[in-house]
Amino acid sequence: MKDMTLSRRRLMQGVAAVGTLALTPRALYAQQAARNIHAPQAPLPTRSEFIIHGATVLTMDPAVPDLMGGDVHVRNGAIVAVGQSIEAPTAQVIQGTGTICIPGFIDTHFHMWNALFRPFVRADIPALGYFPVTARLGPLMGPQDSYRSVRLAAADALAAGITCVHNWSHNTRSPEHADAELWAMRDMGIRGRFAYGTPVGLADDAPMDFAGLARVKKDWMPDRDNLLTLGICSRNLGALTIGGSSAAASRGVLTVEQIKRDWDGARALGLPITMHTSGASPITELERAGLLGPDVQLVHPLLTTPEERAILKARGVSYSTSPQLESRRASQLGVIQLGELLEAGVKVSLSTDHIASISCDPFSSMRILFALHAYRIGARVPLTLKRLLQLATIDGAVDLGLADHTGSITPGKRADLVLVRTTDTNMAPAGDPYEAIVSFGSPANVDTVIVDGRILRRAGKFTAFDDAKIVAEARAAAIALREKAKWPA
Repeated sequence: MKDMTLSRRRLMQGVAAVGTLALTPRALYAQQAARNIHAPQAPLPTRSEFIIHGATVLTMDPAVPDLMGGDVHVRNGAIVAVGQSIEAPTAQVIQGTGTICIPGFIDTHFHMWNALFRPFVRADIPALGYFPVTARLGPLMGPQDSYRSVRLAAADALAAGITCVHNWSHNTRSPEHADAELWAMRDMGIRGRFAYGTPVGLADDAPMDFAGLARVKKDWMPDRDNLLTLGICSRNLGALTIGGSSAAASRGVLTVEQIKRDWDGARALGLPITMHTSGASPITELERAGLLGPDVQLVHPLLTTPEERAILKARGVSYSTSPQLESRRASQLGVIQLGELLEAGVKVSLSTDHIASISCDPFSSMRILFALHAYRIGARVPLTLKRLLQLATIDGAVDLGLADHTGSITPGKRADLVLVRTTDTNMAPAGDPYEAIVSFGSPANVDTVIVDGRILRRAGKFTAFDDAKIVAEARAAAIALREKAKWPA
């Protein structure tokens, strides 16, 4: 960000010297937002020089061999060297014996704004499902609610070993809400892309707020620490097959002409685009309209045809799969087509979707993908455990355009690293490290999390955040929203 105080100053614009009575509604809102969104947080840990010593290192880089008893040398946020018995007399030593060192997980589709709805969503009661709850409470959220929810989601992600997220904000109610979400990501020290969306409940014929989007881009990009990037999340093309009327009413169902309007606006600002495909596949229609390109990510690969997969490969489009929630969908709504996409050479990555009704657990996501692939396709399209870890790391970096910076343990890249304990009872005694990670690992085994050279978790504890306070503030925001909605009656 050019000036880290600029967004706060923006929120205070319009506060007239003659006093509150003279303020416009917009200025009153800005004044309240400035007062409530963001208080100064504890500083992030400083970047220093250290060596992770004696770990099993899985690099995800074919040019850098995996190592047993390996070292990773980090200085000023960058990976300096990967090898054995690295000498660096002034470096702090982080003992890696009994751990597997992997690149941080990269989550390419995560609705962080609704994490605080956990107390209300029920997976087994349709009236209290994800779509009805978010449709009811989403329109009532203020910027402070968005801030607290994203902080909670980021804390959960970091605890699970996720160091980079695609914050898919399809309830961006104002530029100030976007500021709040970006501040939350910045304060938590997590890497990621913020995908600016439209408010829940916006009329289908209403365009995106391009003036607000342009202002957020001007204020925040390029990010001071090069941790945050910006894109848009688009509303859907064509009818939805999940969520019933609440999903259609709250998320939007657009024509291809309306999609083109919004995508042209994003491209004029040089921003990448992401869109759900939760319905009949829109790929052919998007191709006919000339809208597909390498700046497009689609989400939920369930109903593509061979011809459409060839289009995706040719256009450089990527697909994010969220297996924990996609596997809950009725079979007539499609199946996770990982094998078909890999066979066609389409870029694929891994994501959580949301944590309002599932846990943040990339280990489980890899296991589900492996099990479903074995059940549906088996050896016809080989899928190794190493390939699954690639999907969760370097392939996510490719999807988000960050592969030059993160996603593998490569000298010169930024140090986004995770140590997973193999001495815990659910993993010990550990054998093959890929088997250990994919078949046995869980967030509870995540010992150390490093983002851009900052040690954010050590020995399973946050180093700079009060996670109990983060949870308490999210709970208070959730309860206040429920009371505001007078729901359930």
